[in-house]
Amino acid sequence: MAKQTQQTVALPEIIDLDAIDGIRDQLIDALEDGPVTVQAGAVERVSTNALLLLISAAETARRHHFDFAIEAPSAAMTAAIERLGLDAQFSGMMKQ
Repeated sequence: MAKQTQQTVALPEIIDLDAIDGIRDQLIDALEDGPVTVQAGAVERVSTNALLLLISAAETARRHHFDFAIEAPSAAMTAAIERLGLDAQFSGMMKQ
């Protein structure tokens, strides 16, 4: 984990159980290199499990002293976060 290279992970339009394994693998690879920015503008539908995955990835980044940000979250993603009461967990990582 010495590289400290900024990595970007772009989320797909639909993040459901079929997509979550691929996203998890991308996040794991990105977090091995350093800070991560997640591009979330294209998200139209997101599962609860995917949101929990992002919270977990942010915690992993924090433990390794890496920045973790979700850039330009879509209205659908923001609504899902609010509907599930996860505002506090996402507040520090959301970047407009």
